[in-house]
Amino acid sequence: MGALGAHALKAPLLQRQTVDLWHTAVLYHLIHTVALLALASWKHSAGRLPPAMAAAAFCWLGGVLLFSGSLYGLALGAPRALGLITPVGGLLFLAGWVLVMLNGWRQSPGPTSS
Repeated sequence: MGALGAHALKAPLLQRQTVDLWHTAVLYHLIHTVALLALASWKHSAGRLPPAMAAAAFCWLGGVLLFSGSLYGLALGAPRALGLITPVGGLLFLAGWVLVMLNGWRQSPGPTSS
C-alpha cells in the first residue's frame, strides 16, 4: 500500500493533501500485519494459539480493516462520515494488544520459593 500511494496514487493524494492520512494508514497496516504474521508463525510451531491470542488476531484484522481501511478511503476522497469508524478500528488495535498482555500474564511463571 505504501508503494501504491508513493507511485500510482501520488498525484491524487498530493492534490487532496491527504498524504499524511495515507502514511498513517500504511504504518498501522504494516505494524499489525507483522504482528499477525508473528501469530501465524506461533500457531504453525505450537499447533494452536491460546484463545486470547486468537482473539487478538481477530481484533487486529478488524482494526486493519476499519482503521487503515477508513483512512485509505478518506485519503482517496470518500465521504468524511467514513471517519466515524476510524476510532473503532483503533480500539480494536488496542484490544488486541491488551489481549496479548493478558495472555503473557497468564503464561508467566509464578514466583518461585527458595
